[in-house]
Amino acid sequence: MADLIELEANDLAAMLCSRVCHDLINPVGAVNNGLQTLADPAQASMADFAREMVANAAQQAQAKLEYARLAFGASSMAGTEFDTRECERVGQILFAIEKADLEWTLPPMFLPKNKAKMLMNMLLIASGAVPRGGKIVASISGEPGQETLTLVATSDPEKKQKTLMPMGVEEMLAGNPEEGVDARGIQHFYTGLLARMNKMDLSIKLEDSVLTFTASPKADEKA
Repeated sequence: MADLIELEANDLAAMLCSRVCHDLINPVGAVNNGLQTLADPAQASMADFAREMVANAAQQAQAKLEYARLAFGASSMAGTEFDTRECERVGQILFAIEKADLEWTLPPMFLPKNKAKMLMNMLLIASGAVPRGGKIVASISGEPGQETLTLVATSDPEKKQKTLMPMGVEEMLAGNPEEGVDARGIQHFYTGLLARMNKMDLSIKLEDSVLTFTASPKADEKA
């Protein structure tokens, strides 16, 4: 097995910032274009379209920022635990702009901050597995402190949907990609890093049109 890649803190921060900027550049650019159209008297006939574009892009930017705050940032939530109800709220905000639907079955409870952040990052990866639409079910099982988190992404071929294994995700999650880590794969790498911090193993597999993504306690950490 290849050695784990250890990133310097500044490199990790820079790549995560790059990822957030990549997610925001299109909706922010669309807001700017829409406002320019509204300010141009010569394009008065496009005003309704421009207003709709600004509204949609602003919603996308807000959703992505709020999700990034929880998945990547320290968050303004007090303490060292996250309420799963807040995780669900932010997840539903993101999926309001995604093509897939989110079914959240986790009960109200508190999770250690890094475990909750890992869950939110796993959810991003699962969303990328069904880019044309589908459904993602988030669930949890096990005793407190020994929880197993499971995400199941499914698609409907009859609706021209398809479930995909995100490119390079397994090596990035394992922390040992042959070609190193860059900003494109940093979110997958960060998810694996959070799993190791939580002393958990990640398993991701695709069978037919079903992708199952699981985080479970390492065998030597189980009671």
